[in-house]
Amino acid sequence: MRAAKSFCLLIILLLSINFADAQQKKKISHTIGFPQGGATPTSLIDAFRQGLRERGYVEGQNILIHYRRAEGKLDEIPALVAELIQLKIDLIFTANTPSALAAKKATGSIPIVIVAASDPVEAGLVNSLAHPGGNVTGLTSQPGSGFNQKMLQLLKDAVPGMSTVAFLGDPGDPGLAALYREVPGAARMLGLRLINVDTHEVADFSNTFDTITKEKPDGIYVANSVLNNHRAKLIADFAMARRLPTISGNKVFPEQGALMSYWADWFEIRRRTAIYVDKIFQGAKPGDLPVEQPTKFELVINLKTAKALGLTIPLSLLLRADEVIQ
Repeated sequence: MRAAKSFCLLIILLLSINFADAQQKKKISHTIGFPQGGATPTSLIDAFRQGLRERGYVEGQNILIHYRRAEGKLDEIPALVAELIQLKIDLIFTANTPSALAAKKATGSIPIVIVAASDPVEAGLVNSLAHPGGNVTGLTSQPGSGFNQKMLQLLKDAVPGMSTVAFLGDPGDPGLAALYREVPGAARMLGLRLINVDTHEVADFSNTFDTITKEKPDGIYVANSVLNNHRAKLIADFAMARRLPTISGNKVFPEQGALMSYWADWFEIRRRTAIYVDKIFQGAKPGDLPVEQPTKFELVINLKTAKALGLTIPLSLLLRADEVIQ
């Protein structure tokens, strides 16, 4: 009798587990694959989640997001994308150009929503901004021509007497094509000598830092690359140790101790990508949704770092800042 009761209880337990699993599967309406090139700041992931919540999608309740991270290694991204596709996801969300290109190459049927650091037309992601075509759409963070000169001017305004600037980039990152094309001309327009310092992988940073130390620039323009962003603290710590003011297109750098950043508002861009996700889940075709360009920009200054470097940030610059880190 006791054995029979135990058997019945086991059956009830198994049925309740299966019922719970079925209910969970029933609640999940969509799945998203999110391949990351490096360590994406939690705040930016939260921005994407916030945008989804605003449209009724709550992670773990009615939507699942599968995350994969390449730890700054661009050559690992295609394998991560392939792994996500095997999970039968409904949509791919990418937050940088290398991931977007890998996704586009891997599938022509799964919708892809992008945040591209480069011009998505030039990168070959879409046919045009107004009429993307294919399975890719989203937002670009590319502010347009002339923006790099603004960034260098901001650094020059913060650093009296600056005459030489090091440009820390990665030629292997397709998202940097516009920067490599525009930064040299921008430096010339401002009367600055430019030192190109290329970094392809994490192991290169030792030589990169040695080169910068040898060249003795007055400041550093850190390109918004997958690798640089993944090693933001390493770069910021080096810049501080060498007393080198830096500017970047990603606010993670001043958050890690670098001097300043200026670019499109990354939080707002990530939040707005959820609009595209929702429209696609409602039946819209990615190729019919125009790619959006940034309209909101953000200047972040680390005043604590400025004081440590012996810099007095002009009041005009502080008044322009959207955020001042004390």
